[in-house]
Amino acid sequence: MAAVVEVQGLTKVFRVPEREAGLRASLHSLVRRQWREVRAVDGVSFEIGAGEVVGFLGPNGAGKTTTLKMLSGLLYPSGGEISVLGHVPSRRERDYLRRMTLVMGNRNQLQWDLPALDSFELNRAIYRLPREQFTETRDELIELLDVGDLVRKPVRQLSLGERMKVEVVGSLLHLPQVLFLDEPTIGLDVTMQKRIRTFVAEYNLRYGATVLLTSHYMADVEALCKRVIVIHHGQILFDGQLAELTQRFGGTKTIEAVLADGERITQQVSREDVSRATATLLAEHEVHDLTVEDPPIEDVIEQVFAS
Repeated sequence: MAAVVEVQGLTKVFRVPEREAGLRASLHSLVRRQWREVRAVDGVSFEIGAGEVVGFLGPNGAGKTTTLKMLSGLLYPSGGEISVLGHVPSRRERDYLRRMTLVMGNRNQLQWDLPALDSFELNRAIYRLPREQFTETRDELIELLDVGDLVRKPVRQLSLGERMKVEVVGSLLHLPQVLFLDEPTIGLDVTMQKRIRTFVAEYNLRYGATVLLTSHYMADVEALCKRVIVIHHGQILFDGQLAELTQRFGGTKTIEAVLADGERITQQVSREDVSRATATLLAEHEVHDLTVEDPPIEDVIEQVFAS
């Protein structure tokens, strides 16, 4: 599989002012300001192939959004190399901007006081999309996300979930080949989260798009991503299959047995003891149903950060 996103030794260092509390320190900082360096991203390397949907996980402040901003060209790296679709993102070349998009769940991209349809027209002009192609794509995306009644209302009148759906439509009108999605379901109810996830999966299948997704909702990751990259303190802790992550850091499994009389027995055992524990249950009870499950992915991620 050819790499669409190539990152090698990516680093981002911010200089932030530093001073002690108090009036004396404030006056001193006006004359002689002290600075310290914060390494938001520290030597990150990975590749993403065409059509992959990859989860990019980590706690707040881990470096996820900073990485996505460098990949989309909004931030200039302090070090390392990036290539996306053969382009260097920081050059902000027109051909690159036409082939990628960055969707941030906590940022507005559409005009607040205008209907989304008007903002869509602005995007058409910015990307110089032929009218026929634009109309066909717009109507297709509107149908996929079921926002036909929403795009005619001023954006300020929409709920958060409704606004997020029309934001997604606006971000994909130029049919980008690479999607950087930063918390696209943040703050949405469960039904709306599912609708966004379903749409992303459908877009990926229909257009073969490559997707790098950050989310604090593990349901997003489990539904969309076979592979995950875990980042903490600006460094990658894990890069591999989601199933492998569970095997490496999920040290236990949950056994649940439903007995013939309806009683339920639940046990949490180490992976090595699963066979013994299930055999004991079957030998000592009349079992009607038996399930063995991995721990919730949230618990696995916590284990990664704690390791």
